[in-house]
Amino acid sequence: MKTLKNILGTTLALLLFGGLFNGAYAQYKKELQYYRPIDQSGIYMFTPNKDQKGYEYDGFKMYVGAGLTQQWQDLFEKTAGINPATGTTYALTPIGNGFNLPTANLYLDAQLAQGMRLHLTTYLSSRHHNETWVKGGYLRVDALPMLHSDVIDNIMQYVSIKIGDMEINYGDTHFLRSDNANTIYNDLVGNYLMDSFTTMDGAEVYVFNKGFIGMLGYAGGQAGEHPQVSNPDGRRPGIYAKLGYDSKVGDDARIRLTGSIFHDARYQALYAGDRSGSRYYNIMGDAVSGDPFSGRVHPAFHNGFTSFMINPYVQVGGLNLFGVIETTKEMTTGNNVQQYAIDARYFVSNSVYLAARYNTVKGYLAVSGSGNPNKSSSVDRVQFGGGWFMTPNILAKVEYVSQNYKKFADASVYNGGEFHGLMLEAAIGF
Repeated sequence: MKTLKNILGTTLALLLFGGLFNGAYAQYKKELQYYRPIDQSGIYMFTPNKDQKGYEYDGFKMYVGAGLTQQWQDLFEKTAGINPATGTTYALTPIGNGFNLPTANLYLDAQLAQGMRLHLTTYLSSRHHNETWVKGGYLRVDALPMLHSDVIDNIMQYVSIKIGDMEINYGDTHFLRSDNANTIYNDLVGNYLMDSFTTMDGAEVYVFNKGFIGMLGYAGGQAGEHPQVSNPDGRRPGIYAKLGYDSKVGDDARIRLTGSIFHDARYQALYAGDRSGSRYYNIMGDAVSGDPFSGRVHPAFHNGFTSFMINPYVQVGGLNLFGVIETTKEMTTGNNVQQYAIDARYFVSNSVYLAARYNTVKGYLAVSGSGNPNKSSSVDRVQFGGGWFMTPNILAKVEYVSQNYKKFADASVYNGGEFHGLMLEAAIGF
């Protein structure tokens, strides 16, 4: 009965919350080139290729955009872990139900010249950093008309360049995740268990040709804003690359397959570089520890590593399927972690969809409060729900999530740990 009341209460909250947004719709299009819109039309776009030029340049343009997101959380948790200080089962902090912290992103975009676009993202409010925080920005170059060279013009028909302190393009999962308040691309609420997302200073060079995708990237070796200029050995670069193919099949189908690699001779925050925090607040005792990434896991590495990710994607009519096959290995020890996931989203109509995801991670994991890492630890998560695009810029989502922790140390709060329940989310993006 309590669960039924919570379901009815959270559903009512969603309808009221969505109703407040629904009269505020005023969509407009940004006249930018090779740009992924932050609305429904940006779903499954990934990196814009040379066929997605968009508008013809007719002078400098600058736009201001935003992402705004709010969740209602109603989760239940338990553990079999034994607190070594007391000899009894850990007493998890009650988390109750209600609204989470509203989050907000600010976007500045400028079309500087033909084929030259600038983007900047600022986190105005986030779980990890409550203060205003610059996520990063980049310059994308798709043409160099100022050089007046036919040779360069011909090359730039196939080549794109990105440079800045930016979200690096390792794997395809970062295209489908919630980025603080930008949650429209994510069909559900939570991100992947092992979240390969970070921002680093560097550059990426792309080649696009008839569906072929090639990319080579160089990251400066820092996930934050403190370059180690006094320690050159501590600033070893990360090298990463992507190969793939993305093409339509007939009028109503599409296939995409990419493979990515990331290599760094020194451990850095590829899996812990998110400065916004997770979507499941204060679960499994993290109300006490203050960990902003509750519900996620990452490799327990301390040295250089190499990661591989394969991402198949198939779209047929309203059905979208996306997969994750990932492995990461520490070079000095051979310790490794594997991640697998399958996502399905089916559009019942142009504005309503159903979604489901299964995600599992196993190996040498580091989780807050887990004690010594166990090479055979694993975490499984099942999510299912759906969404309603009230307008292309306004999305309401519901998710049921169930997560289980296996083979963690007896003295870990995650021993026999699990949580499950409802998440509701409403988002605006433009």
